Amino acid sequence: MTKIAVFASGSGSNFQAIAECIERGELNAKIELVVTDKPGAFVVTRAQKFNIPVLELTPKTFDSKAAYEQAVIKALREKDVEWIILAGYMRLISDTLLAAFPNRIINIHPSLLPSFPGKDAISQAFEHGVKVTGVTVHYVDAGMDTGPIIAQAAVEVAGTLDETEKLIHATEHQLYTKTLQQLFAQK
Repeated sequence: MTKIAVFASGSGSNFQAIAECIERGELNAKIELVVTDKPGAFVVTRAQKFNIPVLELTPKTFDSKAAYEQAVIKALREKDVEWIILAGYMRLISDTLLAAFPNRIINIHPSLLPSFPGKDAISQAFEHGVKVTGVTVHYVDAGMDTGPIIAQAAVEVAGTLDETEKLIHATEHQLYTKTLQQLFAQK
């Protein structure tokens, strides 16, 4: 069984999809820790329902980004975490964390990268008038959504932004867990 930590900054819907797949036996992993940079984020409530420990840290209370990431690494090592799974974590990962988990940090992004990297990707795609957008699972590097692509799924843009967001999120929940299971089976 692969020991993972899920990093999230907001509601945690991708965290919940992963946790539910684990409960159903569809993903051979154990979430050892949820890490959030936004104390009180809804992902904390979701994690508590699954009895998963949460590390809530406020980055600006640390002297540097490296110091913040060192505190995170310490907690991850205490739990023997093997992989970091970003699920709506809205911070760039620096060399400190990248060096501690080389090729073991995965992200999901709501577009067909390299199109529409960064924040508000669904809105960007919708405003650009594209007919097809999608979801990308990729390794994390020091850039913003620039790491090597592992898997992608196309999603047709719906009539409204809200409908498109719902389609994207449903696709994320399926693609992420399926891709993680394939990655963990290779280790």
